[in-house]
Amino acid sequence: MSGPRANGEVSETMARGAGPFVTLRTYLHHGAQVRWRARQHRKGLLRHPDQSSVPVWQRPAYNWWTGLAFSLGSLLFILGATLSLIPNSLSAVQIGIIFFCGSIPFTTAGFLQNFQAANAADFSPEAPSFPERLHLLGWHRNNLGWLSTITQFLGTVAFNFNTFDAIYPATGWYQQDLTIWLPGMLGSVLFLVSGYLAFMETSHAYWSWKPHDLDWRIVFINLLGCIFFMTAGILAVVPKGPEPGWIVDLANIHLWFGALCFLLGALLMMRESRQVETLGAPAQ
Repeated sequence: MSGPRANGEVSETMARGAGPFVTLRTYLHHGAQVRWRARQHRKGLLRHPDQSSVPVWQRPAYNWWTGLAFSLGSLLFILGATLSLIPNSLSAVQIGIIFFCGSIPFTTAGFLQNFQAANAADFSPEAPSFPERLHLLGWHRNNLGWLSTITQFLGTVAFNFNTFDAIYPATGWYQQDLTIWLPGMLGSVLFLVSGYLAFMETSHAYWSWKPHDLDWRIVFINLLGCIFFMTAGILAVVPKGPEPGWIVDLANIHLWFGALCFLLGALLMMRESRQVETLGAPAQ
C-alpha cells in the first residue's frame, strides 16, 4: 500500500495489488472519491467523465462478442467430451474434428482479449490517452491483465496443435505424447497460469473470497476450469503399454467439467459487458 500522493487536484490515497502489481487505486479527484480497478479499466468497463470517445475494443459489444466466442468454444468441447464418454455413431475422427473446431473460437476470443489488454490506456486520473499505434500482442510485463491474456492466448494456440494432431493421431505412443499430449499439457499449464493471474488481478491480492462480486465469480469459475483442464491433461498421457479404459474416461470427465466452467465464466462475462461505470459516479 502506498501513502497519499498529490498531483494538483488529485491525491492518491491507496494503491493495492499482489506483489509488485498495482490493480486497485483509490484517490481524490477534485474532491470526489474515485476507485480504479485494473480489470475494469482494461476492458473498458470504467469510463472517465471527460472521456469523449471510446475505441472499439473498449466497448460493451466487444466484450460481449468475446464472451460469445468463449461460449461457443466451450460448448464444442463439452460436446466432444460428452461424445467421447457415451456410445454414439460418430467416429473418433469426427469427434476429433469437433474438438478442433472448438479450439478455433477459443483462440479467437483469446486473441481479442489480449488485443484489448495490449491497447488499453495507461492508468491516469485524467482522461485516458490510448496508444497512437495499435499492437497485435504488445509487451506489458508489469501489467497483470496483459500477462494473463497473453498466456491464455498462447495456451489456446497450443490447444490448436493438440486438437488438430488428435484428429489423425500418430500410431506410436511416443509420437502421440509428443504431438498430442505435450501441446495439450503446455496449453493446460498456460491456462492455469493465466487463470491465476486473472484471479490475482481481480482479488488485488494472492487470494480472496468475494462470491458476491461478479468479476470475482468470473475469474474464480475460470480458474476452476483451468484446474480441471490441467488434471485432464495429466490423465491424457499415453503410456508405453496398455492402460485401463477408466483413465481415458476420467480425463474426458475432467475436460467436460473444465469446459462447463469456461462456459459459465463466458456467460457471466457477457453479462458483465453491460456493467459500464463512470469514474466518480455512484455505482449502479
